[in-house]
Amino acid sequence: MNEPVIELCEVELKFPVGADWRGRPKAYAHALNGLNLRIENGETIGVVGESGCGKSTLAMILLGLVQPTNGKVMRQVESASAMQIVFQDPQSSLNTRMPIWRIITEPIFARTKRSKHQLRTKAAELAKKVGLRPEVLDRFPHEFSGGQRQRIAIARALSSDPKIIVLDEPTSALDISVQAQILNLLDDLKQQQGLTYIFISHDISVIRHMCDRVVVMYLGQIVEIGRCEAVLDNPRHPYTKLLLESVPKMQQAGDLDASLENTELPSNRNLPLGCFFQERCSLADEACSQLQTMQDGVRCNKFSK
Repeated sequence: MNEPVIELCEVELKFPVGADWRGRPKAYAHALNGLNLRIENGETIGVVGESGCGKSTLAMILLGLVQPTNGKVMRQVESASAMQIVFQDPQSSLNTRMPIWRIITEPIFARTKRSKHQLRTKAAELAKKVGLRPEVLDRFPHEFSGGQRQRIAIARALSSDPKIIVLDEPTSALDISVQAQILNLLDDLKQQQGLTYIFISHDISVIRHMCDRVVVMYLGQIVEIGRCEAVLDNPRHPYTKLLLESVPKMQQAGDLDASLENTELPSNRNLPLGCFFQERCSLADEACSQLQTMQDGVRCNKFSK
């Protein structure tokens, strides 16, 4: 087993919602609820779940952008610059007023004093790594395609020599053929640089292709975790099954398990007692109202054995 680069222990995060006349919160939105996660050096771990399940909030916790309300986050990295992120939309994540060489070297410029020549030389080196020609460095983001802009964003993430990169839906805004190019680039860079990836995506096929392990999140909890092929080929938690059943495929209408048709995500202001998924699961019984602990990688006492 490799050494962990990040470890989460019973991490909780809640945000105040509204306030009374004294300024006290009226309620809380429970974004993350009792997360335990160990991310090992050199692995690619996928994070999946429907919108609102806490994937992006988990990314912010991992990057240190927000602090947990309870629990601990332990990072085995030398500095904050050893962790970087590539965002979903390269158009909105790049400064339209900066030339490409300046965008790529922004993390270096923010931390160290280097000459313009040094920054341009570094930008040319990074551009080559991600498949961009050095002669385009004086252009601006609007002059590039979506795939090229994402290459620029990846080069920027690499500029501070990170150990860990969070990839937040990095290919969802791209055409299928361009997605494949970016995924292959990320895979090559991982091998060359010895990187650790946290890959957040709605696309199960991308997760299957890229990841060593996969984390399934529901209402701020991890409900299933394990080797990618094991979880995706043989899901044990009813929610994981629902997630995989909902992937569009060539099938007849009505093939979706009728017991899992309710698609409404419960409010995270008043968390359910026991299993968070019980309100949507027709398999639920009285035992599901009791605390569901993580056993053998799945938070469902019915299916953990």
